[in-house]
Amino acid sequence: MKNFKHARSRRRLNPLMLIGVLFTTVLVAGGAIFVFLSPHQDTRAADEDAPNPNCTLIVPANPLSAQGLATPYQLAATNGKKGACHEKNPAQSAFVQAAIIDPATGKVSIYDPLVVDKGRQPAADTTVPQLPQGAIVGIWFGYNGDQLTLKGQNNSLQDGNCVNGLNKSVFGQFAYCNAPAFFKAANQAIQSGKLVPPALGTGSDGKPCPTVRDFTVVDQDQSDNLTTIYLLTNNGKMAQATATNIAKLPNATIITNGSDNGLVARALDGALGCKPWTAPNLADPGQMEASLPLNELLAAAHPTNPVALIPGGDPMVLVGDNQSLTKTNLYRAGVNQPQINSLNEASTKTYCTNLLDVAVPRMKLDAPITRQQPTPDAGAANTLFTFLAQRFNNTWGADGLNCQNLLDQRSPIKVKTNGDGVAIAASFGNNNNNGDNNGNKKNKNNNDNKKNKNNNNSDKGNNNDNKDGNNKNNNDNNNDNNDQANNNTNNNQDGNNNQDNNQKQQDGNNDNGAKATPTAHSTKQ
Repeated sequence: MKNFKHARSRRRLNPLMLIGVLFTTVLVAGGAIFVFLSPHQDTRAADEDAPNPNCTLIVPANPLSAQGLATPYQLAATNGKKGACHEKNPAQSAFVQAAIIDPATGKVSIYDPLVVDKGRQPAADTTVPQLPQGAIVGIWFGYNGDQLTLKGQNNSLQDGNCVNGLNKSVFGQFAYCNAPAFFKAANQAIQSGKLVPPALGTGSDGKPCPTVRDFTVVDQDQSDNLTTIYLLTNNGKMAQATATNIAKLPNATIITNGSDNGLVARALDGALGCKPWTAPNLADPGQMEASLPLNELLAAAHPTNPVALIPGGDPMVLVGDNQSLTKTNLYRAGVNQPQINSLNEASTKTYCTNLLDVAVPRMKLDAPITRQQPTPDAGAANTLFTFLAQRFNNTWGADGLNCQNLLDQRSPIKVKTNGDGVAIAASFGNNNNNGDNNGNKKNKNNNDNKKNKNNNNSDKGNNNDNKDGNNKNNNDNNNDNNDQANNNTNNNQDGNNNQDNNQKQQDGNNDNGAKATPTAHSTKQ
């Protein structure tokens, strides 16, 4: 398993830090599969330590049908000259998750289709789900590398209403098929009372339990990736992570997709005594499963103030280095978020201000709890607290949302790392360290900052947002300086080729942009 947000060209962590960190212990109890972390020794040769970050996932025929769900997706290299792609490699693993709703009853169920290497067979037969008559199926994709491209088979992309991005500009680690139709049916079921989201609940810190639209959870690219887990055998074959397969393959390792969804449903909910919304797993009778669609529906049913929604500066919705109204709306459509008419409605500067005002105080409040919790990624941090701290700083910095320049303010969190780059301590206060681990790289001549010029431009219309942004947190930052963690413990090739008319919207000045149509805009190889 890798960190809850995997490294990419615009993202935080070096993927080489994360290779070989996998889930290895499974307990089936109380109708759910619980997964525990432990490091996994990496035995690959040094020349394999720079895997091809861009892979293609072949979507089977009739992907929304029961047989299509049960047919394994196949992983292959997008460009074979850059190296092969292997599902067993945690820096290349792709994941699939489906949700099924019965419009007649409003009942929702989950099914995790399997991914295998192209040309390989699974370690165990997949379960063919029993779908209700008239079922509406949505499918979501997650990825541990940089750019995941969907490739059709027998017209599968069109049949599945698949969206990989905008034209040739893929989202990156995220894609979906038929998600808007699923969410439309689910929202109608909620409005009619057929589908009832559970109460959000209160965490052990006295605050509402976090959701995927909570600024205490999100980072630079919220709502991406999945809760799906797979079994990996010693001979490199994959299997669905069902109770039957776990018993049949006792030496198998579990791999997972780092995500906001996993962070909430596993780490934060577990730490704060909260519970995710779960539904029956059609691949594993008797088991319940959390999922991206249920997380989004729960967050929509219980909005916090302010609500975190995908901003225009999210790396996954950029076209090249430019913000795109259409691509932002396409992404939002896949995660049940409202469409916008102007990029001014998705201000990255406002998003950064809310991160500062909401995430930092709760991180401080929860520190006594999160310091005692295991890290979601041993390659990034030694506790849940230090993991959240380094994650915030990576989001804050020039390679994240570039909040430091948008607000002209350093991160209020100082992170200490060891020689391997693992966060081992964090404190709150005035941060005078310009190191990479503290979100304060301010070399404006650095080529890495080119992509952030558009963040600054698109937010010029929001100058009234944050005049107090530089001083808002001074009181917070003067305390808890000794709040230390326990030391024991898209390379978008298409930016220059983009033919769509969204480039003229990159500064957020066009208020008349058309709403995105959530239909097939998938890259087809």
